[in-house]
Amino acid sequence: QMTVEEFLTQYATGERNFAGINLSEANLSGANLSGVNFKAANLSIANLSGANLSGANLSSAKLNVAKLSGANLSGANLNGAILNVANLVRADLGGAFLMKAALIRAELIRAELSDANLSGANLSGADLVEARLRMANLSEANLSEANLKGALLTGANLEGANLHGADLSLADLSGADLRNTELRQVSLGLANLSGADLSGANLRWADLSGVNLSWADLSEAKLSGANLSAADLSYANLLNTSLVHADLSGANLSRVDWIGADLTGANLTGAKLYAVSRFGLKTEGIICEWVDLSQKGDRTLIYRFSEEEAKKFFHQTLP
Repeated sequence: QMTVEEFLTQYATGERNFAGINLSEANLSGANLSGVNFKAANLSIANLSGANLSGANLSSAKLNVAKLSGANLSGANLNGAILNVANLVRADLGGAFLMKAALIRAELIRAELSDANLSGANLSGADLVEARLRMANLSEANLSEANLKGALLTGANLEGANLHGADLSLADLSGADLRNTELRQVSLGLANLSGADLSGANLRWADLSGVNLSWADLSEAKLSGANLSAADLSYANLLNTSLVHADLSGANLSRVDWIGADLTGANLTGAKLYAVSRFGLKTEGIICEWVDLSQKGDRTLIYRFSEEEAKKFFHQTLP
């Protein structure tokens, strides 16, 4: 086994190929190792905090419980690398390749992951509080039980990802691709999902109260039992969306397109319904004491009705 000193000496003389090297538990904090080839290397429990590993090849490397806080891994190749329980707090992984990497329970608080490719990666239970994931590719990634509170995911690709039980409160998901994403039991309090594509997503029983979903695409999405109270759904696409027993009380539904939506047993009391079509909906057992039909949603045009009137209101004949 090569010692740390021997390794650093060889790197200093221009050698870059250290594929398969065993440097477990080595202390390389603050070292400049840009462009190094650590393919399939064993760096478990190594201290690489503050190290410069930009453009490094760490594909299939073992980095379990490694210390990488503040490390520069921008543009690095970490495809298939094992980083379970690794410390990557404030690490720079911008534009890095992490396809099918294992990051179970990894610490990625405030890490920079913009433009990174994490498709198929396993991030279950990972801590990504306030991490930056702008335009990151997380398609088919496993993010179950991950903490993404306050994370920046604008324009990120989460198609087919598993976010079951994840915390996305205060996260910015505007313009994100969440097609066919698993979002059961996800906490989305105060998240921004404006313009996001959630078509076909599973949001059963999700808490979306007060969430910004304006201009979002929720067509064919499963929202039965979801809490959408006071949510902003203005201009959203709700074609053929399942909203069975959903709570839409006080929600802004102005100008939504919801033909074919299933609102069986849903609560629409106090919803803003300006310029909304009232045919082609399933509304059996709907709860609706009054709605706000004013253009600005300022309650200047309140419409109250009995159960029978509510049924008629939502069953206009086609114009």
